[in-house]
Amino acid sequence: MGDKLPGRLAQHPTVRTVRGRQPRRPGILDADWLREICLDAGADDVAFARVDDPELASEVEHVEAALPGTKSYISLVVKMNRDNIRSTARSVANQEFHRSGELLNETAHRVVRRLQDAGYRALNPSATFPMEMDNYPGRIWVVAHKPVAVAAGLGVMGIHRNVIHPKFGNFILLGTILVDAPISRYGQPLDYSPCLECKLCVAACPVGAIGKDGSFDWLACSTHNYREFMGGFTDWVQTVADSTDAAEFRLRVTDSENASMWQSLSFKPNYKAAYCLAVCPAGEDVIEPYLDNRKSFLDLVLKPLQDKKETLYVLPNSKAKEYAERRYPHKRVRVVDGGRPQPSATP
Repeated sequence: MGDKLPGRLAQHPTVRTVRGRQPRRPGILDADWLREICLDAGADDVAFARVDDPELASEVEHVEAALPGTKSYISLVVKMNRDNIRSTARSVANQEFHRSGELLNETAHRVVRRLQDAGYRALNPSATFPMEMDNYPGRIWVVAHKPVAVAAGLGVMGIHRNVIHPKFGNFILLGTILVDAPISRYGQPLDYSPCLECKLCVAACPVGAIGKDGSFDWLACSTHNYREFMGGFTDWVQTVADSTDAAEFRLRVTDSENASMWQSLSFKPNYKAAYCLAVCPAGEDVIEPYLDNRKSFLDLVLKPLQDKKETLYVLPNSKAKEYAERRYPHKRVRVVDGGRPQPSATP
């Protein structure tokens, strides 16, 4: 078995033990067995996709770099508690995002351990952060979870650019495991979209990032919702550096903004909105209150988010600024530069 080894190495106790046992020859992964271990590990749903799926061609070079020889994706779903996400108290909503992310990463970790112990090579990139910041402002994620989930048949992207699961709606987080083996059965994309095209996500977005025509302003979304992530933190630091003294800084940044940034740095970044997820009624487990009484659903879920007094972060001279000022006069609109990377000066 194996290559002929030098005598001294061949006599090493570890080598003798391994050479004396039955070799493991991992083959095709049984889809039913694999699904069972994923659900037992904590996933609420799971499906599989081929690395060579034409719809996932953009992922190949990245996953090959992460785990050379990757042949399959295991797409995991963990559902979130809906009323937490719908809360106007952002601490409640963000705790749900963070806790669900921890559960998802723990689930993926357990599955990879089972696969490793069975003789397979497998890797679970983080479901959220941390990411590959050495590549910023380019692609920082190892694998794009959303297109993998869509290819595996776990949902379809809604106009709010979140995957909508047919049962759980968009109240989910997604993770992906890479494995170096084929799987006996792969999922197929859904033949319909769970999205109801109700446009409640359009009505809920405080900076107008989602268009009725299906367009999406990623920059408007990221400037506000990710205010306490990379770009907003950079902008905050620039404000510190540009202020002549503490008094000027306190004029430019409120105490609550400083406290919020500190909280994000200390306890994980907090989303400012994600209201598009909160109001989405799609999904078999989610839709019933919307069908029973749409006005009541809007009053209970949409209106509190629209009425909430909060600061909206927008870029100068942007459509988001015009929209926020016109649509939400009771909300403070603050113009920021978003902390976007500046072009290098030429010599």
